[in-house]
Amino acid sequence: MQWETVIGLEVHVQLATRSKIFSGASTAFGAEPNTQACAVDLGLPGVLPVLNEQAVAMAVQFGLGIHAEIPEVSVFDRKNYFYPDLPKGYQTSQMYEPIVGPGEVEILLDDGESKRIRVHHAHLEEDAGKSLHEDFHGMTGIDLNRAGTPLLEIVSEPDMRSAKEAAAYLKAIHSIVTYLGISDGNMAEGSMRCDVNVSVRPKGQEAFGTRAEIKNVNSFRFVERAIEFEVERQIELLEDGGKVVQETRLYDPEADETRSMRTKEEANDYRYFPCPDLLPVVLDQAYVDHLRGNLPELPAAKRERFQSELGLSAYDAGVLSASRAMAEYFERVHEVCGDAKQAANWVQGELSGALNREGLAIADSPVSADQLGGLIVRVIDDTINGKAAKQVFQALWNGEGGSENNSADAIIDAKGLKQVTDTGAIEAMIDQVIADSPAQVAQYRDAEPDKRGKMIGYFVGQVMKASRGTANPQQVNKLLKEKLDALC
Repeated sequence: MQWETVIGLEVHVQLATRSKIFSGASTAFGAEPNTQACAVDLGLPGVLPVLNEQAVAMAVQFGLGIHAEIPEVSVFDRKNYFYPDLPKGYQTSQMYEPIVGPGEVEILLDDGESKRIRVHHAHLEEDAGKSLHEDFHGMTGIDLNRAGTPLLEIVSEPDMRSAKEAAAYLKAIHSIVTYLGISDGNMAEGSMRCDVNVSVRPKGQEAFGTRAEIKNVNSFRFVERAIEFEVERQIELLEDGGKVVQETRLYDPEADETRSMRTKEEANDYRYFPCPDLLPVVLDQAYVDHLRGNLPELPAAKRERFQSELGLSAYDAGVLSASRAMAEYFERVHEVCGDAKQAANWVQGELSGALNREGLAIADSPVSADQLGGLIVRVIDDTINGKAAKQVFQALWNGEGGSENNSADAIIDAKGLKQVTDTGAIEAMIDQVIADSPAQVAQYRDAEPDKRGKMIGYFVGQVMKASRGTANPQQVNKLLKEKLDALC
């Protein structure tokens, strides 16, 4: 039987506010356990929550970024359940009237095609604390620093049909929230994580199959692997005559498998009801329009501009616009050197390769955008050739050029890498190489004309060696061919 996979994601994004959603406690990462949880976060008697206006603004910005409906009124609800790291016995969330309505996110697929994934809604809520199971000798410790941290939960429609589509959607969400500056998107620190709903159905069937929810997956790669395992598990179960049970599962990256955690609760199990301590949030149009007017250029628009205005390929534009830091670095390099294709090649090639080897983010690059742009200028104007340019880049990476914007020039001068373009000087080197290579000249002369092209490489190498790599390769090739052919 042919099976179709159906996937929906619930993405939890920690908003980049300095304080929590309903209190003034800090949201800074890495503090000692239970040092950033105040009376409001703990739900102590007599305390009242106060909504963080910045969290509201960030949620609305996201909604505008995905072309979603922004309802005039949204309401906070209490989601009731007991768990040790939920001190109030309920989570303040939005069930019935969320702050962001239906929208859509465009994803790019491996074949270059794009697909639109519908977003059902996005709502504000507070995070719970964290249960710590290590180092307590069979007991569990509770850290409530995260309790009350503002989250935006983004709920997609079940529009994805493969693990790769799901990963592409998650990457698109990551790009949008980091471009907007509403989250740092740091998945290693828990700033972005997702629950994955997976089901399978026979191809052609309209009704959805029974889904399993995989909780708290925290990397793009793990999302793909968890889905691939779960799809295989469900298909194998169905083909063996079994039934998929609606449940919550966990993904174990070490074993590369999902495991049952608990039977899936239904929404009515949580006894949602409007929060009596918080008034409805009412957004006037002027407020929404103000936020709309201050939105940055987002990934899809930037990608389109890179193609239409700068002439980049869809692939290059997609890579360079995926992160705001990468896009801004590339745009500055282009501004300095004036050649979009050269800038794209260097940023994606030499620079990205060095960053990957060192495990660095582009924001931490030892080579500034101005320095790289200045280096590319010297390649374009034939001051240095490609081989010398890589030497200059490495010197810049090692900090040899100082911090000034023209440090590429300083390195070129210091290392004597300026390209020799003087025809007379190159001809003199060629004449010497030919004089020193009688056997190779004889082989060239005796070869069939269509095979001489491959044989010229020896002479080019000798001339480049004589010039210590500074001779212009195009001129060397042209002049060598003329002189060798004249001997035939």
